[in-house]
Amino acid sequence: MLREIGQGTMDCVVRSSSPDGLAAIRRPGCAAAICERSPLRDFQSWINELAPDHLPRTRLILRAEMVCDALAEIADVCGTPAGRERDVLVDDVSALSAIFADVMRCDFLRLRLEMTSASEELDFHVNDGMAQLICTYRGIGTQYGVSNDGGNPCSFSTVPTSSPMILRGAHWPETPMSGLLYRAPRVADTQGARLELTLDPVFEPEKEPHRHFLH
Repeated sequence: MLREIGQGTMDCVVRSSSPDGLAAIRRPGCAAAICERSPLRDFQSWINELAPDHLPRTRLILRAEMVCDALAEIADVCGTPAGRERDVLVDDVSALSAIFADVMRCDFLRLRLEMTSASEELDFHVNDGMAQLICTYRGIGTQYGVSNDGGNPCSFSTVPTSSPMILRGAHWPETPMSGLLYRAPRVADTQGARLELTLDPVFEPEKEPHRHFLH
């Protein structure tokens, strides 16, 4: 089920209760699509309590169908404990990668699974690519709002933890832009390390640096 948020300034954001709803990003005038979901209790407790040094971290360019195997190997290297909860994380990242590749109609993805700390803070901005998927697995989710002048929005919303969001970037072919901006949470809002997945479409892999490139 799809539904738009309110009227006026935030009606460019579409929410869904199903991952299939992320395809709404292709609807005219949709600046962002969010799949609302509640984190699994056991999984969330596990990842919240995991030592930051053991959180899986990587930057890769690869085909969507390779994500599952690649991330399992990365988890081993990072010392992420094997078990059901780790499998949940690997399977979810793999599933989101497949969905995003299908929505963007691309064969390759730039995958980043990164830990961010409370010392890092970004201004509200727009992604400089075509589109991006963001999902925060640990910590407070992405914050977003509409700006009419390019400055920080007067008000903003926060994506729930574990809920994936696809945002249009500066190079999305539809114009004019909606004015939707996003950022990682403010320093005062964070508690410890966050684990965030970001996916970007790669349409010309031969032009990408070959370091961390899987094909």
